[in-house]
Amino acid sequence: MKFTTGTDLLEKMIFAESTAAAARPQNNLLRALRPVDYALIASALEAADYPARHLLYNPGDHVGTVYFPCGPSLVSYVVASEDGREVETMLVGREGAVGGVVSRGNLPAFTRMVVQFAGPFMHLRLDVLEAAKERSTTLSGMFARYADCMLAQMMQAAACNATHSIEQRTAKWIVSALERTGDTAVPLTQEQLAAMLGVGRSYASRVIQSLRREGLLQTRRGALLVTNRSALEAKSCLCNEQVKGHFEAVLSGVYPTESEGNGAAAAGSVTAR
Repeated sequence: MKFTTGTDLLEKMIFAESTAAAARPQNNLLRALRPVDYALIASALEAADYPARHLLYNPGDHVGTVYFPCGPSLVSYVVASEDGREVETMLVGREGAVGGVVSRGNLPAFTRMVVQFAGPFMHLRLDVLEAAKERSTTLSGMFARYADCMLAQMMQAAACNATHSIEQRTAKWIVSALERTGDTAVPLTQEQLAAMLGVGRSYASRVIQSLRREGLLQTRRGALLVTNRSALEAKSCLCNEQVKGHFEAVLSGVYPTESEGNGAAAAGSVTAR
C-alpha cells in the first residue's frame, strides 16, 4: 500500500497549477495570476487578432478596454510633440497589458497606443477588471505591481532618450523586440523605426546601414534580420537590463525570456496577419 506524503501532495498541486497556467492565453501577466483570481475574469476575456499599425487608443479617447498582447504581439505608447514629431515612450508585449491597468472611473488616454507587431490579443472590459479587483486584493495587487513596472519602464525611457545615442537606442529597441518575439527578424521598416526614435528617416537609415556594414543585421523588405545578436547587445545601452531587473524584483517571471520567445514566434506564425 502506497502512502501519499505531504511532499507528494505539494508537487501534485504545483504541477496542476503550472499546467492550468500553461493552458491560459500566452500572456505572462495573465499566466501569473492565481487560479482563483484568473477565474474572476476568464469568462469575460475575448480573443482577437490585430494587424500592425492597428490603433487601440488616441490621446483623449475614453479607455474602456484592457488589451493583453499575446505571443509575439507588441504595442507602442507614442507621444507627439508640438512640432508633430512622435517618440515612443514604452513597448509592451506579452509581459503586460495596455489601457486602464490601475485607473478607476473615467479615464482619457494620454498617449497614442498602436499595435507595432501584429498578432493575437485578449481584451477585457475595464469595468469587469475593476469589479474583479474589488473582490480580490491579490488581483488588485498584481496589477498595481505591474503598474509600478510600467512607471519604471517609462522613467527609464525618458532617461534613455535624453542621454544615449541614436545608435545605442536603435540597438536597444531591436534587442527589446527580439526578447519579446523570439525571432531573428523584426518586422519593421526604417521609416517606422525613425518614428519610434523621434529622428528623421535619413538619420535612422544611416544608423541601420552602419549596423549592416558591421555585420550585425541585414535589411529585408519591411523587416530587419539580426545576424549577430551578441554584438548588437554590446552596442545597446543597458536600459533594457535595468527594466528587466525591476520586473524581476517586482513581478518575478513575468518579463519575457529567450526560451519563451521561441514559442511566441511559433504562435505568431499561426495567428498574426
